[in-house]
Amino acid sequence: MTDAQFLAWLQESATVRMVLIEAQVNVAGVEVTRYIASRLYTTGPADTPANVEYQPLATGGLAFTEQVSLTGEAGLSGGDIELDNADGALDGWLTDVWSNRAVRVWSGDPAWPRADFRLVFDGIIADVAVSGRESISLTLRDKLQRLNTPITEAKLGGATQNKDSILPVPFGECHNVTPLATNPAALEYGFLGAVESIAEVRANGKPVSAAINNATGRFTLITNPLAQVITTSVQGDNVAGYAPRIAPLVQRIATGYGKVSDRFTAVDLDLANLSAFDAAHPQLVGLYVADRTNQAQAIQQLAASVGAQAIMSRTGQLRLVQVGLPGLGVPVAIGPDHMRERSLHPVQRLPVAAAVKIGFDRNYTVQASLTTSIPPEHADLYATEWLTETVTDEAVRARYRISDDPVQIETFLKTRADAHAEATRRLALNSVPRTVYEFDGEPEMMMLELGQAVTLTDARYGLQEGAPGVVVLLSRYWLTGRVTVGVMV
Repeated sequence: MTDAQFLAWLQESATVRMVLIEAQVNVAGVEVTRYIASRLYTTGPADTPANVEYQPLATGGLAFTEQVSLTGEAGLSGGDIELDNADGALDGWLTDVWSNRAVRVWSGDPAWPRADFRLVFDGIIADVAVSGRESISLTLRDKLQRLNTPITEAKLGGATQNKDSILPVPFGECHNVTPLATNPAALEYGFLGAVESIAEVRANGKPVSAAINNATGRFTLITNPLAQVITTSVQGDNVAGYAPRIAPLVQRIATGYGKVSDRFTAVDLDLANLSAFDAAHPQLVGLYVADRTNQAQAIQQLAASVGAQAIMSRTGQLRLVQVGLPGLGVPVAIGPDHMRERSLHPVQRLPVAAAVKIGFDRNYTVQASLTTSIPPEHADLYATEWLTETVTDEAVRARYRISDDPVQIETFLKTRADAHAEATRRLALNSVPRTVYEFDGEPEMMMLELGQAVTLTDARYGLQEGAPGVVVLLSRYWLTGRVTVGVMV
């Protein structure tokens, strides 16, 4: 079934809607799939899966909310599926293990063959819940839940004093990091694995000689540093090829780190989106992980360096979406015909900014009052954690009487030019009043995606001529064919 045919079906007033659900669960130690539907549905011998009866248990919920944060605080999207348990037949399901199991939901017509149903959700079950005698519910999360685990828990091991320390991992261009002393007696230091280049080794800020092995991510000092602090600047992980940019590093962290069973594969990635994002955002970045930072956190921090977020599409693929105007793609026209009458209303006014301050090129080992024979300007740099770049619009400051200094936004950008460009972009977005509107959309609005460009038109709020906007919230109700849409203008 084509997108056009599915959209036409959504728009039909006489449409009979149903959902098919395939949920993984552990029953008495065995992983099984439960087939659930909102009405009885049985597949045929030529279908996949063949000759399977979907139990008509889903009675409510089937709503899933996804949104991009306008404050830079990313989180997981969520929803639920309510299942009928009035007769207690599902009581035993409460003792099964649902947590962190896969769940997929398809939408379609009872008359359709199984292959024509459209995948509308591909995510994770957070857990099973109960709020009364009549029903139980499955709490849903998007697939980013799978990345909610430490990037690495690999410890050095052996018999040295650092045996229980986690081996650090550098990604991209990392400045003045503290490596782990992997063999103190042999003056050996290093990281979890291979790196592109250990550029310079320093003792209390002063370059020292070392035998470097990039293939193992280790180096050995030629002379004993005694009590001096050892640091180095490093070009990090290069197992999949060295690419110190946001999109390749996001892909590397999602597919090459964390719990092996939960790592993403190519089918979990929107490769076209990641490729386009990489082309549009070639800025150098650097992230040093020396603790139990989790994958999702690191990915969101990298994306936030250019005001973007990692999100999962409704079909369960990782995307990077920059929050800005214009949005992605050709703008979709949204007017009164696409929303329930009088449902459009403002829900949030965003504060106007007269200046943006970006922190960049992080110094991962702050060293105050270095006494070694290095130039004073170098000592000052080692004593400073962040370099900063501030862009100000004095006309906006005067007009809105803004006297506060901007709060520093910490990024993993490396160059002043890139920091200046990002500060300028954010200031252009936020130096004018922005409003988030929500409305109850007609069924065809269910096809929108987060970050998508739209043109919003209405008789109210100065939208008579149409205003460019970007989709920031979608709450889809697949049984009723309704959707709540949030648009920033």
